[in-house]
Order: sequence, then C-alpha cells, then structure tokens
Amino acid sequence: MALFEKAVEGVFEGGVLTGVAVGVGVLMLAPGLLPAIGRAMRPLAVSAIRTGMTVYNRTASTLRETTEDLLAEARAELEAHDQGGGGTKPSHRRSRTAEAAP
Repeated sequence: MALFEKAVEGVFEGGVLTGVAVGVGVLMLAPGLLPAIGRAMRPLAVSAIRTGMTVYNRTASTLRETTEDLLAEARAELEAHDQGGGGTKPSHRRSRTAEAAP
C-alpha cells in the first residue's frame, strides 16, 4: 500500500492528474459557458469588424483620390506633348536606355 501511495502522491501534487482533472472540469462546463462567452464576445466582434471596414473605406478613398490625381496629371502631360508643347519630363529621371548605356 505504501508503494501505491508514494506513486500517486507525486501525481496529485501539481502533476498530470491535476491537469486532467482541470481539463475534465472545463469540458463539463463548456456547454453552458460557450454560449455565454459567445453572447459576450459578439459586440466586441461587431465593433472590430466595423472598425476594419472604416479603415478600409478611408484607405480605399485616399488611394482612389491619389490615383485620380496621378491619372489627371498624366493626361495633362500627354495632351501638352500631343499639342507640341513637348511635355514636361522631370530632369532627375532618366530613361532605361540611358541607364543601360555605359
């Protein structure tokens, strides 16, 4: 009997059986707790999704405005070039053929 008690003594003192007992207790409580946790987390999830949608919409509108500005500028340069104005090419940029030449 003393051998069995010594073997079980180490297991109950913060050992494997304690973890198993906690796991079994959680499994028994889970069916009642999960719906309550779901109801409590729902407003938080809705808020997170709403925030994500707001950030996405603001980012998309900023990107759209920037793209429209760039397109308008490119069209204006093309029209100026087509009308004989030569267009405006920034001096700090070089073409790829100029870069490739030694």
